[in-house]
Amino acid sequence: MSETVTKTLQATLTTPTTRKEQRLQRLLDTYRDALHDAFDAGANTMSAVNDVVTPYDLPYQAKDALKSYVPKLRKTYNAEELDDQHPLRLVNRAATFDYSAEREHGFVWQVPQPGRGTNFWIPLRINPEQESLWFDLLTEDATAGELRLQRHRTSWELHVTVEYAVDEPTNSDDPTYIGFDVGESALITGCALKRDVPRKPMLVSGSRARHLRKEMFTTLRRLQSRDAAEWRMDERFDHYQNALTDIVEKASRQAVEYARSFEDPVIVLEDLSYIRERLDYGKFMNRRLHAWAFARLQGRIEDKATEAGIRVEYVNAAYTSQTCHACKRLGRRSQQAEFVCPHDDCHVSEFQADINAAANIANRVNPWGESVRWEPERDDSPRDGSACDSATVHRETSPRPGQMTLSTYSD
Repeated sequence: MSETVTKTLQATLTTPTTRKEQRLQRLLDTYRDALHDAFDAGANTMSAVNDVVTPYDLPYQAKDALKSYVPKLRKTYNAEELDDQHPLRLVNRAATFDYSAEREHGFVWQVPQPGRGTNFWIPLRINPEQESLWFDLLTEDATAGELRLQRHRTSWELHVTVEYAVDEPTNSDDPTYIGFDVGESALITGCALKRDVPRKPMLVSGSRARHLRKEMFTTLRRLQSRDAAEWRMDERFDHYQNALTDIVEKASRQAVEYARSFEDPVIVLEDLSYIRERLDYGKFMNRRLHAWAFARLQGRIEDKATEAGIRVEYVNAAYTSQTCHACKRLGRRSQQAEFVCPHDDCHVSEFQADINAAANIANRVNPWGESVRWEPERDDSPRDGSACDSATVHRETSPRPGQMTLSTYSD
């Protein structure tokens, strides 16, 4: 059995000649003019968009993309106005690529142009980690979807959505559930749960990402106060976003590699659908937490897990950081990264809070415990809430032997 996975390939166009640069820019400008005219005309059907964009000097791949995209802006995205920097969208019939090992840049793309015989080829600098999927496009083992072309001041980037088949994860009779808690100080905390016992936890520090976000906010605010040129602010923003994207990619890869180290792994993640609505830690903390893409990190873990044939489950995010993984009753966090279970009949006294949260996430893959509303006299399901505060580094060891603290897993 197999299932279909969607992924976005990214490539940078090699520096074009002056003539090709002009044709690329004209294509992008004309597309944006057509997009704005169709949107401002209130076109909300493919036929209505077609009436607006037909006179424009665009290749059919761009017009067909507009006919599909503009109605979505109104009906799906509820857009009231458009950004001036929309990328050029093309339907999959623009996905014409070629490869030759004799070229300096093996892969090339045929850029669609209006009129017959006007298309031209341009070399691509691809992401080496995605090379196999580019070859799959050529052999039709992967199917191209929408293409997006965007200019970033001095360079052009091409994004290609592809679909390809992967083996469907098999259901094991004795799976190893692995919970991942995402947060700010500890970017990812993973904990495998075997017969309800935490095994070999892993932590990925979030200090670098936290530093970059703080630096980005400070830098952009300073540039704005100085009335810096828009291109300079965009350049700085892109720099930080690229650095954060690199962190997300490496952290998600490390998480999946950790899961693969166990037999019959099943990755368990929190359902963070309403995380932004539930966060209320004050203006400063809300800005920091909202700036971090929790869902983006989880999405990359899921993408990589699917490619590796590992099943992914989502569970309720309610109070995972404040519930004891052993006795399932509410405890407290005496320090930021230390969970304390106050119940004398529980063998847990102090426990590393992030690992405790990850163990709770892994344990909740059984839906029974989430189907019953939490009540003070019950211990089978915690209250509705958020676990976004569950990742903060702490380096003190527990005074009691046998309790899991962060000292063993710190950077």
